[in-house]
Amino acid sequence: MGEEIREDLTEMEKKLRLYLEKGRATYSVEVREEPVIAARPDISRVKPLKKLDRFDGHVLAVDCSTRTLKRANNWGIYLLRVAYAIVKVRDVDWGYEERICTAVGDSYIRYRFLGDVRVELESQMALDMVRRRKICEGDFLLLDGPSYFGGARKFRISLYEKCKEARINLLAISKQSPSLHDEKGRDFIAAASMLSSHPVWVYHPVATANIHEHLYGDVSVVKLCRSSPRVFRCDIMEYLATNSVDELLSPLTSISEDPRCLGYPVTVWVIL
Repeated sequence: MGEEIREDLTEMEKKLRLYLEKGRATYSVEVREEPVIAARPDISRVKPLKKLDRFDGHVLAVDCSTRTLKRANNWGIYLLRVAYAIVKVRDVDWGYEERICTAVGDSYIRYRFLGDVRVELESQMALDMVRRRKICEGDFLLLDGPSYFGGARKFRISLYEKCKEARINLLAISKQSPSLHDEKGRDFIAAASMLSSHPVWVYHPVATANIHEHLYGDVSVVKLCRSSPRVFRCDIMEYLATNSVDELLSPLTSISEDPRCLGYPVTVWVIL
């Protein structure tokens, strides 16, 4: 048994003993929903991507999943698995680490707590991979979710700074983006899709990075595969957005045609 799991079990014993002795504490939790971004669709911001058959660099993705081990009304014990996948052309390397997490509180408290833990574990694994030079200048690192850094339920700023220093192409990909609206409150991704006549394309920017609001990337919408209807949000870190974003994103088209996950970069699917 690893040292981290031993620490998790010790923490579990401590939390559940406290719950048995004192009962469930009443918490006051601030509701911190993802800010709504509203913009009028503009066809001039749609740019075609060049379809590439091959990218010789590495593409790394990290993600964390949750499995319930034991749950009651006011507490839960969970297995968290944070995984990575690296693809270079057709070579795939992947691995994972597991932690046990104990949360005391009602379902909402536990949901928010687990969200914080998942983002922290993803940040740590991604930072470890960068420090170990599993990816280098010109390679891609894909995070799951929007590009919010610093504070609760946000990625570590140190990860952003390390990727900027190493000149790594750091992107944050959201498979679902209910917070993106057009000026009338309708789904922005659907509106952007109607504008484009290109088989693969990027709409950039929907909104620009604003580090004062913890948003460290320009919000864009991207379609990476001609044969797939999938379109999703892709945040491009501020230090990359000065480049030609269509040239920046085109390499991802080379790993987005696996029939098991048509339209997604294959590294995103491997770690689901």
